[in-house]
Amino acid sequence: MPRSRLDASKPYDAAYYARWYHDPRTRVTARTIVRRKAALAVAAAEHLLERPVRNVLDVGCGEAPWRAALLDLRPGTRYTGVDPSEWAAARYGASRGVLHGGLADLGSLPLRGPFDLVVCSDVLHYVPDGDLRRGLAAMVSLSRGLLWLEAFTAEDDFEGDVQGFRPRSARWYRAAFSKAGLVPLGLWLHASPALEHRVAALERGA
Repeated sequence: MPRSRLDASKPYDAAYYARWYHDPRTRVTARTIVRRKAALAVAAAEHLLERPVRNVLDVGCGEAPWRAALLDLRPGTRYTGVDPSEWAAARYGASRGVLHGGLADLGSLPLRGPFDLVVCSDVLHYVPDGDLRRGLAAMVSLSRGLLWLEAFTAEDDFEGDVQGFRPRSARWYRAAFSKAGLVPLGLWLHASPALEHRVAALERGA
């Protein structure tokens, strides 16, 4: 049974995804935006890996919108999604490769790493500190390339689901990422320790 904790008053079910990802009046993203993000992540990963991206791990994938964008860009890419929503895993497990689990469960899931690209989009700012740190360590150990870590902080004015939002500072996240051995590149991107030697001084974030 996955250990990662979700807000019990906030069901991640069909209605949740319909509201935040499909209804044009309330959705927080669109297919074109996800495709832009995927294109940026893939290009950066391939720049440092010096070869095409072959496999991707998507943590907190939901309905797996990144999967379609990635396969459009790189057909044949092996995609693995992980999500703590029982509904999402049951609905898309077989068709989209979604496993049931959260950040704190990554070490116990049958993940065929290491991965060229690890995606964790719009997840970190909803989970407890302990789960975040355990999940971050697991994602780093599973990565041989880049990590897309998209999280909003107390300094950000963002639109969307604020229920369960944990208002950590940007400084807090930077310290956690640095402790995990990540190299900041900017625009949500971090190089794994395995690629640190390929990151030039001016490619690194401040």
